Amino acid sequence: MFRHIKSDIQTVLDNDPAARSKLEVIFTYSGVHALWAHRIAHWFYLRKWCTLARVISQVSRFMTGIEIHPGARIGDRLFIDHGMGVVIGETCEIGDDVVLYQGVTLGGTGKEKGKRHPTIGNNVVIGSGAKILGSFTIGAQSNIGSNSVVLKEVPPNSTVVGIPGRVVRQDGRRPDRLSHQLPDPVVDSIRALQLEIERLRAELSDLKDEQSARKHQVTQENK
Repeated sequence: MFRHIKSDIQTVLDNDPAARSKLEVIFTYSGVHALWAHRIAHWFYLRKWCTLARVISQVSRFMTGIEIHPGARIGDRLFIDHGMGVVIGETCEIGDDVVLYQGVTLGGTGKEKGKRHPTIGNNVVIGSGAKILGSFTIGAQSNIGSNSVVLKEVPPNSTVVGIPGRVVRQDGRRPDRLSHQLPDPVVDSIRALQLEIERLRAELSDLKDEQSARKHQVTQENK
């Protein structure tokens, strides 16, 4: 327990340049308080004291603005920066060295039973306001852009942006512009417009050629 507490404090000092001392972290960082409350609630949850576990999590939510279900499994060195509005669902699994910013939701998409929340790999950074909804995996070393809405699995070492979220960089390279790892109606609409513009250009070129041929024919007849 004390090892975890020391690690949590050091994680804040390593990630937040505004943190000046361990004492400041202990008394003023709501992300740390929510994490400590979750560990207590999770201990009771695993021993089937579910109501007491939920009471602890709700008190923590009231005090910190961060809602972590007692059933969520959280790895080492999670850093919740600011944290207001963060929601972590019951079957969510979070790996080591993950960073969550304010307004992040790790939630489900319906009333299905069993695993219904995302699994977050190691060393993932999730930007402010991002929503990750459903039972799938966010690969290790990935970055989820602010306000993205991710509805499908993300490969490791990826950068995701947009609504719905799409992979814009993987393993340091941009993906094939024709690949559809994640659906994006905006990109689809732009591609459709590009095809329509190309078709209209081709028709206009044909009309110009036809008009030029007619003018040439009239000129020859007048001679």
